[in-house]
Amino acid sequence: MNSVHQAEVQALAPARVEYQTHPNQYRHLKLSFDGEIATLAIDIDESAGLREGYKLKLNSYDLGVDIELNDAVSRIRFEHPEVRTVVITSAKDKVFCSGANIFMLGVSSHAWKVNFCKFTNETRNGLEDSSQHSGLKFLAAVNGACAGGGYELALACDEILLVDDRSSAVSLPEVPLLGVLPGTGGLTRVTDKRRVRHDLADIFCTSVEGVRGQRAKDWRLVDDIAKPAVFAQKVQERAQALAAQSLRPGVSGHAKGVTLNPLNRTIEADAIRYPHLSIEIDRAKRTATFTAKAPNTSQPSDIAGIEAAGEQWFPLAFARELEDAILQMRTNELDIGVWLIKTEGGAAGVQALQALDAVLLAHQNHWLVRETIGLLRRTFSRLDLSSRSLFALIESGSCFAGTFLELALACDRSYMLMLPDDEAATPKISVSEANFGLYPMITNQSRLERRFYNEAPALDAVRANLGKALDADAALGLGLVTANPDDIDWTDEVRIAIEERVSMSPDAMTGLEANLRFNGPENMLTRIFGRLTAWQNWIFQRPNAVGEKGALKVYGKGDKAVFDWNRV
Repeated sequence: MNSVHQAEVQALAPARVEYQTHPNQYRHLKLSFDGEIATLAIDIDESAGLREGYKLKLNSYDLGVDIELNDAVSRIRFEHPEVRTVVITSAKDKVFCSGANIFMLGVSSHAWKVNFCKFTNETRNGLEDSSQHSGLKFLAAVNGACAGGGYELALACDEILLVDDRSSAVSLPEVPLLGVLPGTGGLTRVTDKRRVRHDLADIFCTSVEGVRGQRAKDWRLVDDIAKPAVFAQKVQERAQALAAQSLRPGVSGHAKGVTLNPLNRTIEADAIRYPHLSIEIDRAKRTATFTAKAPNTSQPSDIAGIEAAGEQWFPLAFARELEDAILQMRTNELDIGVWLIKTEGGAAGVQALQALDAVLLAHQNHWLVRETIGLLRRTFSRLDLSSRSLFALIESGSCFAGTFLELALACDRSYMLMLPDDEAATPKISVSEANFGLYPMITNQSRLERRFYNEAPALDAVRANLGKALDADAALGLGLVTANPDDIDWTDEVRIAIEERVSMSPDAMTGLEANLRFNGPENMLTRIFGRLTAWQNWIFQRPNAVGEKGALKVYGKGDKAVFDWNRV
C-alpha cells in the first residue's frame, strides 16, 4: 500500500476507541459515596455518543457509557475499600435505562456490534465476579422504565428493587422490536440466575410492554417492589443488608484506597508500549506480538510494602496494562488475527515471579491483594474470550512462570525452544500453586484443569514439579507445551505454523477456538458467551434483523419490518 493510499484509508477509519477515563471526564454516570454505600446514577447525555449518527435518548447507552461503567466499578474496587454496596439507579425521571441504543446498533458494523456486546457482557460479569470473590454487592434500584440492556444491567446485580408506580416495568423487547436476542446475557440470567419459569420467560421475552409491579415479583423478574413514597427508604434498607454480607473492609476497617492514575502508555503507528508490556504489530503478516516483562526491581513481600507501592505494585500495574492492551487490540485492530505471546526476564524473572506468587497466595485475603487477584482473573478471562488466535512463543530469555504461565496456558498452542547444547540459554518454565486455581476461567476451572480435563494423573504429575525450572523436553513430557523444536527447526516450524493460521478463515477460527478453549463444564457464563458467539452473532447478520427491511434497520423510521418466514 503506498503512503498516499494508506493516509486516505487512515483518514476514513473510525477514531481509536479509548478505554481509559476518569470520573471528572464522565458524560453519562454520576458517582457518589455515603459511608459503605456508593451510588452510581445513570444520567446519560444524549448528545455525547461515542460515534456520530445517533442520540442516546431515554438513558440508552453505547460503548462509551459502558467504558465509564467499567471504570467506575474499578475505582470503587480499588479507591474506595470502605464501600460494600453499590446502588445502581437513574438520575432521570420515570426511566431507569432503555438499554443499548437502537440507532447506534442500526448504523454499526457487525464487528462493532459483537465487540460492543462482548465488552458489555464482561462488564456485567464483572459485577457478579466482585460479588462472589470480593464481597462488593450490587443493588439495582429500578426507579423507572427498565428495558433491554437496562434490565440486563439490573440482572447482573445481587438484587433488583422495582418502584411500584403502576407504570415502571422491566422488559427484554429485543425479539419483538428488533428481531435480535438480548445480547448481554438477558435470556441466560432470566433462566439460570433468576429461575423464571420457561413459559413465563417466553411471554416476557416476546412482549414489548414488559412486566410491572407484583407480577414482576411473582414471576421472579425482580426481588421486591416498593411504592414511590417508601422506595428510597427501602433502597437504603436493602443496601445496608447487602453491605452486612460483604468481605470488604468497610468504614470500620480504616483501609486506605489506591488511586488509579492514568496508565503510562505510548501508542505508535504499529506499537503500544507500557512499562511492563509491549505490543509490536506486523500489519503485513497480520500478527501482533505481546511481550510481558517480569519485574526487574525488588517487590514488597508484606502488606505495608504493598500498600505503600499502591498502583505501582507490579501485579496491579501489569494487570491494568494487560487489560488495556487487550481492549485496545480487540476494538482498534480488527485485521490482526494472531496474537503471539512472549515474556521477557530470563532466570531472574522466573525467580521474581515465583516470589510474587508466594506473596499473592500468602496475602490473598487482604482486600487490596484480593482485588488485584480479581483484576488479573478477569483480565486473563478477557484473553480467553478474545476472538484471536493465541500462540505462546517460549524462547531464550523468557519467563513463563506462575502468574505469567497463565498467559501460555490460555493460548491455543505453545512452542518452546529446546537448546540441548546450551543449558544456560535454554528457556525454562515454572508452575506455581497459583496455576491450580487462583485465576479460574469462566468455567470455574483452572487452565491446568481445562488442559488436562481434570484428570488426576496428569495434574498430579504437574504438581510434583511445582517450582522446578522445566526445559522444553520436560515441559513437553508433562503436556505443558505443544511442541519443543530445537534451534535448527525453531524458525521454520514457528513461521509455518503462524503463516498457516493467518491464512485460515477468521470466522472459522473464532468458532473453532471458542469450542476448544471452553471444553469444561457448562455454567451460566459459558452459556452467555457461547450464545453470544453463535446465536446472536448469526442473528445479527440475518436479513430479518439487518437487511434493508430488517427490524433493526427500520426501527424508528415508521416502516414495518419485512421478514423471510422460512425457518432456518
